[in-house]
Amino acid sequence: MLLSRRFSSALARSAFLARCPLPPRAPPPPRPLPRRLMSSSSSGWHHSSRLPPPPPPPPPSFSDKDQLFRGLEAALGTTFSSEPLAPPPEPMILVISGPSGVGKDAVIKRLQEEREEIHFVVTATSRAIRPGEVDGKDYHFVTKEAFLTMIEREELLEYALVYGEYKGIPKQQIRDYMAKGHDIVLRVDIQGAATLREILGESAIFIFLVAESEEALVKRLIQRKTETTDMLLVRIATAREEVRRMKYFDYVVVNAEGKLEDAVKQVESIIDAEKAKVQKRNVKI
Repeated sequence: MLLSRRFSSALARSAFLARCPLPPRAPPPPRPLPRRLMSSSSSGWHHSSRLPPPPPPPPPSFSDKDQLFRGLEAALGTTFSSEPLAPPPEPMILVISGPSGVGKDAVIKRLQEEREEIHFVVTATSRAIRPGEVDGKDYHFVTKEAFLTMIEREELLEYALVYGEYKGIPKQQIRDYMAKGHDIVLRVDIQGAATLREILGESAIFIFLVAESEEALVKRLIQRKTETTDMLLVRIATAREEVRRMKYFDYVVVNAEGKLEDAVKQVESIIDAEKAKVQKRNVKI
């Protein structure tokens, strides 16, 4: 009975709606679409809802910049200096040492070709000139008597008796070229480097040049063909002792066979790093 009454009521409502339809509903207002930008990335194109930044204002004219510059000076009550903020590096002394046969001369020669501002101090020696060497370029070849006179006059920064011959560094040559702004390169043996460390302390840069192995070093000594077997034995024994002094140097550079350029670049990197230091070395001769 109840179900029959509900069905009749629903049927009557449907008939009423058919005779009196309701007015149509107004459509909802459209939703604003977000502005989307396309930007590229490593993974492809993607959407971004952020708006692009506004374009920068046009740069002021040169006259405006100049007026602003002068106005800032006037406000501060001073003029802006054009002097460098960092002081220019002073000339430095580079001491290159190492056992016989490691290629000290080859590294220094190539270094001079790469950097014109470097001066190699020609060492005085009492030994005989070797084939291919040039007096005044490789060494200043003098007699033992002349060398002893230089010692008496205190003309040498350092000198030593090596394998029965004298070697020494003239002071005046260093002074003259440092006054011109040149960096100084000194080539000395291990004994000479120890003496220079006592004289110059931390004011100079000490580089220990070494071969890649003892085997490679001995082969180089043999290839030079400048020593007898007995002399080779002395040099090899000396080299073994000298390698133990490596720890007293500031830097070590390996001059491997066929890799001269790598060794030279490493020395150049050392020079550049030293010149960029805030606390620089103060050299006095």
